[in-house]
Amino acid sequence: MTETGKRILIADDEEAARRGLGQILTEDGYEVFLASDGEEALRLVAQESPDILLTDLRMPGMDGHELLNRVRQGYPDMTVVIMTAHGTIRSAVQALQEGAEDYLTKPIDVEELEHLLDRIRKKKALLAETRVLRERLDDKYRFENIIGRSPEILEVFRMVEQVAPTQASILIGGESGTGKELIANALHQNSPRRSERFLPVNCAAIPSEILESEMFGHEKGSFTGAVGRKIGKFELADRGTLFLDEVGEIPPDIQVKLLRVLEDRSYMRVGGSETLTADVRIIAATNASLEQRVAQERFRPDLYYRLKVVTLHIPPLRERREDIPLLVTHFLDQFKRENGREDLSLSPAVLRCLINARWEGNVRELRNLMESLVVMAVRPVLEVWDLPELYRQAGAAEPEPIAGVATAPGPAVTMDEIEREAILRTLKETSGNRTRAAEILGIGLRTLQRKLKEYGEPGE
Repeated sequence: MTETGKRILIADDEEAARRGLGQILTEDGYEVFLASDGEEALRLVAQESPDILLTDLRMPGMDGHELLNRVRQGYPDMTVVIMTAHGTIRSAVQALQEGAEDYLTKPIDVEELEHLLDRIRKKKALLAETRVLRERLDDKYRFENIIGRSPEILEVFRMVEQVAPTQASILIGGESGTGKELIANALHQNSPRRSERFLPVNCAAIPSEILESEMFGHEKGSFTGAVGRKIGKFELADRGTLFLDEVGEIPPDIQVKLLRVLEDRSYMRVGGSETLTADVRIIAATNASLEQRVAQERFRPDLYYRLKVVTLHIPPLRERREDIPLLVTHFLDQFKRENGREDLSLSPAVLRCLINARWEGNVRELRNLMESLVVMAVRPVLEVWDLPELYRQAGAAEPEPIAGVATAPGPAVTMDEIEREAILRTLKETSGNRTRAAEILGIGLRTLQRKLKEYGEPGE
């Protein structure tokens, strides 16, 4: 496969010029295509999909300007470089305004050309890497990765899908470890602001005396130790999303300034006199009762109502126990892959203990436990005695009935078998409605279809 940025189309009506240039670039390791006019160049663009078009401006028939415009309309990712004689520099500048990457004057300086092509290749490689990272980020925070099938988490899923495309401020409530930042990031990644920054600020972790500077920035000399200007989170997150975690911990004096930003988007750096503006969407989260803090006069009521245009509540794990087997499967598979322990499986007795546990630390606690179990495992099947005492005690309690989950003691089964049973039971309960079954299971429809194909179900 040809390296990114190494396929070049040269369009020039002067045969000697295009062949000579083509030979040089071929010797430099490029895959080169030659066209004698604009029409032939456009055909080769469609047939060969070059990375870079190097075209003369003056050609019979379709000239370089028209070729540039046709390529920009149909192939926006293709880079176009203009070649022009000294007498037509003005036309080259016009071509830059029309979307050309750069221009070279004839006769072509080979060293200048090679330098330009190297810069273009690096730029394309960076864009390709950015695109891959963006796709990975989208995959991580797509809606179906909010794992669960309980009615409580499906309601959260529905609300996220509904409010993500809006500009409304959102207040996320829930205990520590329930996944509030995951929900906030999913809201951002599925919003029109997804191409801009998502910046989290843990308001409880930053000392109150520097929180204002962290959020709004400061000017040089505004306080002891301010040796230079600092750009705050609001300025950095302009046109993006600012996630204020533990927003209830913000001191009253900073609450006033935050309210102003929410109302008219304006603020000042600490020690500054210039009024700045920021187009920032606020997503706030709290594990405390803001209503109670308002009643205690520890939180401004006007700020509270401004933050809670939309309120999402993430239920604790103990209130959605039917999601525990899905989360266990997810984390077990993840840490098996990361630690090279594909041989591991889980006994039903262990699953019973996990379903019955209190999970004061919620999903975060479950995740940490599963990682520890995988790392410390000495046998291929995880048993009750592999659990810390706290979770072994939970197994002694009578399990709450959960549809589709076997909790009685029995022979060891793999998580794949547990997953298969859950999928087939859910499909049966939905009378074969795969879309509904996928929604209940908290997986994508394509994932469900792939699983059914692996199981060899009829019709697959």
